Amino acid sequence: YLSSIKNIFKVLLTSVDTKTQQKILTSGKANFCRDTDEEHMNFAKSDELNRAHSENREEPDGPLKSELGICHQDPEYKSPAPLPHAQVKLITSWEAGWNVTNAIQGIFVLGLPYALLHSGYSGLLLIVLAAALCCYTGKILIACLYEENEDGQLVRVRDTYEDIANACCKKLSPSLGGIVVNVTQVVELIMTCILYLVVSGNLLSHSFPYVPVTEKTWSVIAFVTLLPCIFIRTLKIVSKLSQLCSLVHFVIIFVVITYCVTQMHQWSWTKFGLSLEFENFLVSVGVIIFSYTSQIFLPTLEGNMKNPGEFRCMLNWTHFFACILKTTFALTAFLTWGEKTKEVITDNLPSFLETLVNLCLLTKALLSYPLPFFAATEIVCSCISKDNHTNYSSPLLALTVRGSFLLLTLLMAMFTPHFALLMGLSGSVTGAAMTFLLPSLFHLKLKWKKLSFLEKCADISVFILGFLCSLAGIVCSIKGLLEVFGIAKKYKVRPL
Repeated sequence: YLSSIKNIFKVLLTSVDTKTQQKILTSGKANFCRDTDEEHMNFAKSDELNRAHSENREEPDGPLKSELGICHQDPEYKSPAPLPHAQVKLITSWEAGWNVTNAIQGIFVLGLPYALLHSGYSGLLLIVLAAALCCYTGKILIACLYEENEDGQLVRVRDTYEDIANACCKKLSPSLGGIVVNVTQVVELIMTCILYLVVSGNLLSHSFPYVPVTEKTWSVIAFVTLLPCIFIRTLKIVSKLSQLCSLVHFVIIFVVITYCVTQMHQWSWTKFGLSLEFENFLVSVGVIIFSYTSQIFLPTLEGNMKNPGEFRCMLNWTHFFACILKTTFALTAFLTWGEKTKEVITDNLPSFLETLVNLCLLTKALLSYPLPFFAATEIVCSCISKDNHTNYSSPLLALTVRGSFLLLTLLMAMFTPHFALLMGLSGSVTGAAMTFLLPSLFHLKLKWKKLSFLEKCADISVFILGFLCSLAGIVCSIKGLLEVFGIAKKYKVRPL
């Protein structure tokens, strides 16, 4: 192309004088360079825009919808209003794993040796089985977020637990399923936050028995340390706190197991009983199964991962290591104390170790609080934004919601009588529903035509198991409440 232009210039130049030739050459060269430079500038600008666009996709600062990296959506899918927290950064697989570990390595672990006391060898099998079941329901729940496109590729067309519920109840009512799921999630998360406050007050009163302060006052002191949670705006910060929480948990496990190993000469397998009491066995089942619950957090975690393809692998490893740690911890502790095993295993430790472990547990409870608190406030903010068709980007709304939730957890922790029994009752309903009933039901509803016979049988079995666990937990909790209030009425004792 350039050689042709050069030949044309030569032909034209033969008909003009030397000075004119020089002017034409100079002018032509300048125009050619200007055109070339403009073309290069346009390419550079286009390159820069493309690069900026790709960077925004990798580390977005916009609404949650862009953070989740949804490239294709179902035409019928209605995107919710952007959430107020618009600064969430994508998290790595490790950070997501720390959040899951924080959820499934909770304070329930301290009750596992006591659960073995009432379940015997079957308790060991239950620890392994519960890990496998909860890992499976987590995977099928995330599978409900995706659908295949025309090319057979999986595309994320839903964001949250609420979206899955709405998709399943679309024919019955467009928003009924989402309302039920949101209410269930918020109740479960708020009850968990209250439990951490109650436990913190209890641990502080046991760690400092000589200080003339009531347990409720200790709960208020613990609450003051949680006030900075109002300013948590990103899942990345929650992930860092979950990492610290998991490290504290490993310290507790290490201390208890190390002490138990020093008492190895007392171990005897004859301490495992073969005869079981049905009611106590049901309590053991509840403690073991609900020590693995993390399904509420999974859609948000998977949607905020830089590489969602690593989610299944992350879930496998976190549940595998949780199973190993829980089995080792429960087994060594039970073999050490046998029938003397108490409901909370730290009560069996010598006084100097008990104080150390209680302080570690206090730290763990306070560091565990932000994860359910953050999830609950995000659900509420999302509902407010969607219902009002407005993007509440003002920090004032977020601060108001978080502050209200903090105050609510404190008031319920201080003034709710027999909270532990109420927690068991609500946990039997909400915990079983979110962990077993809804994931299996939604998976069957949305994927029925694509599931194999064995997969359908697995989902149905999980649903039946979840229903039985929920029913048994409700019966035991109501029975406990009736006994407590009956005794209180008989002796005219005001409930604490």
